[in-house]
Amino acid sequence: MAALSSTSCLHSLAGHERYFLSCNSPQFSKPLFINPSLKKPRFSVPFCIKQSDREERQIQQESSRVEEEEEEEEYWVVTAVRSKYNEIVIVDTVDSRYLLLDSTKNAHSVINKGGENWTGSYWDEFASLPPIVPDGPIAIYGLGGGTAARLILELWPSVQLEGWEIDDILIEKAREYMGLSELEKPTSKGGSLRVLIDDALSPSEDVSGKYAGIIVDLFADGKVLDQLQQVQMWHDLASRLMPNGLIMVNCAGIEEEKVVTNEKPQLVLGDSVWMLNPTIKVLSEAFPGQVSWKRTPDSEGLNFVALTGGVPDLSDWSNKVPVRLSETVKQWKLCENL
Repeated sequence: MAALSSTSCLHSLAGHERYFLSCNSPQFSKPLFINPSLKKPRFSVPFCIKQSDREERQIQQESSRVEEEEEEEEYWVVTAVRSKYNEIVIVDTVDSRYLLLDSTKNAHSVINKGGENWTGSYWDEFASLPPIVPDGPIAIYGLGGGTAARLILELWPSVQLEGWEIDDILIEKAREYMGLSELEKPTSKGGSLRVLIDDALSPSEDVSGKYAGIIVDLFADGKVLDQLQQVQMWHDLASRLMPNGLIMVNCAGIEEEKVVTNEKPQLVLGDSVWMLNPTIKVLSEAFPGQVSWKRTPDSEGLNFVALTGGVPDLSDWSNKVPVRLSETVKQWKLCENL
């Protein structure tokens, strides 16, 4: 596992702004608490041809303005610790708190300090699952700091959630710094989050036929877990569903989109683009003709999300979810070989 000295990328999910965190700390084997503010690194705007002095002045002024804005944006490391499974860093900004994990320092959870539980990212997609599954508990595999659970319980306060997380130290820190313990209390409608510290892919308890739905958000080192690239694993997960239960999966992006300019990927489009995502391909092999997909927009990270059970009645689904999700659920498409 790499040290915490890598440069990492944060996404401000409330404002769709991208941040870079440079955390230059030595390796450690026990909890480390540090307080310095962390600023975004400065950057310059390169150019090759100066067409006029006026243009040059405009570029210099714009660069100076951006740098001044960056100077004003500060980050604080709230806590950092290495566990058996992760390098765990919790970071504060003015507006949000982030849980960063593993050597990539990718954001695995976020809390918006204004009380807004919408994230503008793939976590919001998970909140559309409850109205299309049977009555019964919903599992979250890869609970992290509880971002998806928080929004689901706000929108569907009677739902029973079971959040699986393999890392007990992560759960400890999430309870202390990410408000996870509040989600473990029953809601006014009787809903709750039960936290299970266990390996979701090899559970110590029998969960056959238990769940109405399973949300899968399992990553390591910035990639979907290798076990989820196996057809048999998806069959095993499906055996944990009650009749008509569904699995919704965060499948990440696709490697074929290389960064070309201004850190923007060259977007691959078309109804067959899902075939470039290895996790969705494996899902389609496991459940032929029964997997649908959608893609979050650029502002939300270009993640692919998959759903088993075929395409639901999109009109009915749209009517059952909050307005903020009513149009996005209509974007689901069946995985078809074109």
